[in-house]
This record gives sequence, structure tokens and C-alpha cells, in this order.
Amino acid sequence: MEDLVGVTARTLYISTTATILASLWGIPIAYLIASRRLQTLAAVFEALVGIPTVLIGLLLYLLLSKQGPLGGLNLLYTPTAIILGEAVLVTPLIVGASHRILKASIDTYGELAASLGASRIQAMTLALAESLPGIASSMAMAFSRAVGELGIALLVGGNLKGYTRTLSTSIALEVSMGEYGDAIRLGAVLLSLSLGFSIAARLLGGRG
Repeated sequence: MEDLVGVTARTLYISTTATILASLWGIPIAYLIASRRLQTLAAVFEALVGIPTVLIGLLLYLLLSKQGPLGGLNLLYTPTAIILGEAVLVTPLIVGASHRILKASIDTYGELAASLGASRIQAMTLALAESLPGIASSMAMAFSRAVGELGIALLVGGNLKGYTRTLSTSIALEVSMGEYGDAIRLGAVLLSLSLGFSIAARLLGGRG
């Protein structure tokens, strides 16, 4: 079994980076949906939450392979490829959860601020500030999903020792070799990370 600390650190790095990346475009999209009342677009993102992860991995593989349109970037079987795949995976979750939170804040605090004479920028700033705990909760949920991702990590990461191997792909490898004790230890670490961030998401959501 590869060094547990190294695999865990790599998993945290990939999942955290993917969550931050998805948030950079997901939260602005969520605000646009909430402020413009684009309910059809919101429904599309909520439907995409359930998209099979192996399908995302396959599409990304086809894009990044040597024969694909992005093959020249040489990203296949790198941590960057896994980050991109996981970012795409969790974007609908961030958009779907954040837009409902932002809509409630805009309806409550944004309109109140506007009625008291605040500018559009001031009203938007207030609505965003009041939404921060809920948005943080959606990011924590996204991380919890990304950290246990297997299909994307295998297809575009290749499970390369010391480079793209994560907790989930390590578990799959140990099980395939019959090393169930090591697989259980890795699973316990993965479960702890996932539960920890799920609890954080619930606490942050409650505060929001």
C-alpha cells in the first residue's frame, strides 16, 4: 500500500482545488439564476446533479486523449485532469444549492436594502454577505462528493502511484489485489473525511 499520508494529502489537494475551481464559476452562475429568476436554467443544473460520474470521465477522456481536441495539452493521467473532472462533477451541486440560498437572500435582504434607498451594488453586497454561510455549506457538500469520486479519477487519472492515486482509487486497487485490511483502513480515512465535511456542511447550513 502506498504511503497513507501521501495519498490522503493528494486526495485533499485534488478535491479542495476542484471545489474551489467549481465555486469560481458556479457561484456567479447561481447568483445570475437567482437575480434574473432563470428557473429553467436552475432546473437544468439540478437535473445534472445526478449525472453518472463515469460519463463525465469518459467525455473528459475523449477530450484529453491524444486524438481529442485538447490532446496537445498533455493533461491526461495527471492530477489536473482529475481536478477538472471533479470540478465539472460538483458544479451542478454548487449551483443548485447556492442559487436557492441566494434567491432567498435577494428576496429578503436585497429588496429590503433597495427599499431603504441602497444602490444595486449595496443591495447585492448585502444579499451575498447574508448568503455566505449557506454558500460555504454548498461548497462543503461539493467537497464531500468530490473526495470520494472514483470513476473520473480512474479514467482520466490512471491511478499512477505517487502521482494520481487517490484514496478512492487506492481502495479499488487494494480490493482487486485481495488486500482487504488495507482497503478497510483507507476506507475509514475516506469515510472520516466525507463525514467531517458533511457535518460541516450541515452546521454551516444551520447557521445560514
